[in-house]
Amino acid sequence: MALVTMKEMLINARRDGYAVGAFEFWSYDSAKAVVSTAEKMKMPVILQVGHFERDYMDGYLNAYRIAQMAAEQVSVPVALHLDHAEEYSEVLSALRAGFTSVMIDASAKSFEENVFLTREVVALAGKFKASVEAELGQLSGSEGKISSETDLLTDPECAQEFAEKTGIDALAVAIGTAHGFYKRTPHIDISRLKEIAGRVSIPLVLHGGSGTPQDKVAEAVNYGIAKVNICTEFIEAFALGMEEGREKPDFSYNVENLFVSGRRKAEQLVESKIKLFSNGKNSGLV
Repeated sequence: MALVTMKEMLINARRDGYAVGAFEFWSYDSAKAVVSTAEKMKMPVILQVGHFERDYMDGYLNAYRIAQMAAEQVSVPVALHLDHAEEYSEVLSALRAGFTSVMIDASAKSFEENVFLTREVVALAGKFKASVEAELGQLSGSEGKISSETDLLTDPECAQEFAEKTGIDALAVAIGTAHGFYKRTPHIDISRLKEIAGRVSIPLVLHGGSGTPQDKVAEAVNYGIAKVNICTEFIEAFALGMEEGREKPDFSYNVENLFVSGRRKAEQLVESKIKLFSNGKNSGLV
């Protein structure tokens, strides 16, 4: 089916107590691994592109073409989302290319600057009928301009004000997760998430889902998380699958032995994540 926005799928997810998986992709193979697994699970899914993936695919238009080809092969809803854009111009380029959803990340700016830029993006996205995610608070890790030493958690009262002033469709919150694999055991602040969820009615987003303890992810979904981002683990699964393919005694360099092996391993990862995020529920598609 045609690409859709993520607004309705996330509203449904928060209402019914599950989360939609959002996976970075960089090729048709990686996009197909995501959507074919979502089709198997009868769950909606989000294909995401950050600046690394954009550059690898030589721009937003190619990313759109790949995502559209993959989405046309399945019957479940698939959204194409721009991840961690820091500039208005990035958002505009993605929307013009056909992206159905965008994230403006002005979390490193002051609260007032974040509100101002986010409102500008909401107005712009409305012209394209696209959904908007924004972020309040900062995660540690390697995204954007945030250093690995930064750990600024989302303030619940500010989250309520931010959501009300900006009109966003989804809010990414910082509750102790990190981008990339963890260097130490994370402390996921579920009590903070509970307070945010009590003040903010729109769907909440958990960034840094790779390696986050499964029990904490499931608990977070119970308290308003409707979208969980996965990047590092997905890339790792592809790489491990290709390595395993090469270790077979009868290995020879062909598409089946190498690239299909990688995709199958990635599909297994996607399936395990969708099961975890579904929290024992389903999207109503079945």
